[in-house]
Parts: sequence; structure tokens; C-alpha cells
Amino acid sequence: MPRKELEELQSKRLRAVVKKVYENNAFYRKKLDDMGLKPGDIKGIEDIRKLPFTEKTDFKDNYPYGLLSVPRNEIVRMHASSGTTGKPTVVFYTKNDIKTWAKMFARCLEMAGVRKDDVFQVTPGYGLFTGGLGFHYGGEELGCMVIPMGPGDTKKQIDMMRDFGTTVLGGTVTYSLRLAEVCKEIGIDPKSLGLRVGIFGAEHWSNGMKDKIEGIFGFEAFDIYGMTEMFGPGIGLDCPRHEGIHIWEDHFIIEILDPKGEPCAEGERGEVVLTTLTKEGIPLLRYKTHDLSRMLGYCSCGRTHRIIDRVSGRTDDMVIVRGVNVFPGQIESVLMKYPQVGPEWYAYAYRNEFGSMDHLQVKVEATGTTKELLQIREPMIKELTSTLMGLKPELVFVPTGTLPRQEKKTKRLIDQRK
Repeated sequence: MPRKELEELQSKRLRAVVKKVYENNAFYRKKLDDMGLKPGDIKGIEDIRKLPFTEKTDFKDNYPYGLLSVPRNEIVRMHASSGTTGKPTVVFYTKNDIKTWAKMFARCLEMAGVRKDDVFQVTPGYGLFTGGLGFHYGGEELGCMVIPMGPGDTKKQIDMMRDFGTTVLGGTVTYSLRLAEVCKEIGIDPKSLGLRVGIFGAEHWSNGMKDKIEGIFGFEAFDIYGMTEMFGPGIGLDCPRHEGIHIWEDHFIIEILDPKGEPCAEGERGEVVLTTLTKEGIPLLRYKTHDLSRMLGYCSCGRTHRIIDRVSGRTDDMVIVRGVNVFPGQIESVLMKYPQVGPEWYAYAYRNEFGSMDHLQVKVEATGTTKELLQIREPMIKELTSTLMGLKPELVFVPTGTLPRQEKKTKRLIDQRK
């Protein structure tokens, strides 16, 4: 779709969604009334900044049904993401929402080169979590054969891949690493599985990690973007040019904003803020996702849906050490440059025994002789210190298999001072 037509469609859908929430949702009607706004004041996408923000806390404050914009009897499904405290973040879907989500995900798969004759093995969890069913219905919508495995039982996962000729793996990077380890344990080369495409989401991973898992499996890895509040996974994906993640702008308006809520310049990192244009059950205006990225403009592939950079972290993933904002993506981007370093690592913010100084320790699995590891240690520390704005971390190499393994997404930056 030409960009001008896409923006005209966005404006048309924005006007409709503002009218819908004003007329059908007391929460948004009050917000707009408090700002002196009526639906007619929103003429198009150029007015997006007039609208109020929606925060994650609004889900909890309006739990369970307060954000619904359709009658309860039009809802056919719910999903939820668990929080660390309190009630879960719950979202609701109409029949059309389920269809829209499946079509968006299928569009992602097709862009990644997945076709009807592929066998698509789904490893994220089913149930309240959006991952499993999002992958599942996207694969079925495209028409490929879906193996609905869910997480765990890794040996059986590998057996199913070999028995049924799995060609596409869907899940998290963390679980793909676990699959590779079990392959090694039972004497199988991961490349022999015949996988040609990996679709991974639900956690943040660097380009260096992408290179490592592609080297392990021999497939092409794609980063699928999404979150529970925005249907689930499938609202964007990087195309085979891998220049950034295409956001489906016929379904969303995307903004990248600084901490003051002002637009970031292209290439400047900020918080991803999304407005839904086609979601019926719970339409959201200017939802602050906490994801950190930057707008990159247009991909050389020629698609008119703009691209954002790979998500580098979340505002709530950040740990402050001696006044420096530390994000997991900063650390991983350095570690994955070194071939001796494996994909498993953790970083710990801690306070010394006297309680007078904060420190950052990075533990990473590595292979090589003592001499080889000594040779890369100082260059790695130097690069990490530069990336972390002068904060010099402790770097500890540990043998492969030493660090904890997770089958779901992994929290790699841990604050032990709490």
C-alpha cells in the first residue's frame, strides 16, 4: 500500500477508534472529558499527541472489565500476563480480534518465507499466555502444518522435529538454546534437524545472539514483536533484509517518545508508544509499552510499513549502578562479539559487604584455554566500560553448563541490592 494511502487509512481508523472508546468506555470518556476533548477534535494522525496516554497501571485500576469497549457477550476469549504483584494484566478478544490477530501473525510468517508446505513447531506456552495460541493460529491461518508442542520435554521436541520434518521453529531464544544443548547431550548436530526458519519473541536479544543461534542451527532467525496488550506476538517482524522490525501500521500508530513524552528524532532511542486501530475488545490509546527502541524509517525492501530497531530493553528492566542506567541489551551486544563466549550470561548488581559501594558483575560461559581467555578479558572489560558510560564491571568466565538454564524467557540482569 502506498504510504499516503496507509496514512489516510490510519487517520480514518483513528477517528473511528476515538469515537468508539468515547461512546463505549467510561474510563476513556472521563480522560477525554478531563482534557476537554471530543471525538470530533481528532481529525487524523496529526492529532495523535492530543490524546491521553494509557499506562499499564490502568489495567490493574480497571480490573477486570473496566477497559472493555464492547458488551461482555461479544467477548469470545481472554488472555493475561502475570505481574510480579497484584492482579494480572487481562485482555479480551472478540471474534474479529482473533481473526485480525491470526492474519497479522500469518503476514509475519509469510514475510519470513514460511509457506503452506512448511511444518511449524510451536514451543511457547498455551493457556492464558498469548504466545502459544498466537503462533498456533498464525500458522494455521497461513495454511502450514502446526505441531502444538508448547514448552518443555525437550527430548520429545527433538523427536517430533525428526519424525515429522519440522522446518520452522517458533518460540523464545532462551528455549532454542536449551534445544541446542539437549541435541549435544544426545549426540545430535542441531543443523541435522533441517530447520530453515526460527521465529523468536517474548524477550530481548541482540544481533550478536542472532548470529550465534543461526550458527548453531543453520536457520534464518527472525524477531517477532508483540505484547499481551496489543493482541500478543505478531504486531511486527523483521523481513529478510533484517534492517529492523516492520510494525503493521495499518493496525497500529507507533510513536517513539522521550521520558518527557516528546517525540524522539529518527534514530534516537526512546519508549515505544502504541495506539490500536483495529482492536475491538480493548482498544488502547497511546499505550506506554516500556519497550525501548528507535525509529529507523523505511527498509530497503520497499515496504511502506516503517521499521523500528530491535528492542534493546525495557524501562522497567533498567538497573542503576553508581548513577549509570544499565540495560541487558548493552551488555549482550558486547559479549556476543567474541566467539569464545557462549550465549548464556547473567549480570548482577550488588553492594559490597560494607554497604558503601555498588558493583556490577558479569558472569558468562566461555570456552578456550586460560591464555586465550586472558587475551580477550581486558578488551571485553574495556568495551563494556565504554558501553556502560565509564562503569567498569567485574567480568567472570565460567565453564559451559555452569549457569542456570530457563525454558521460558530469561531475566539476565538481576539487582541483588533489593
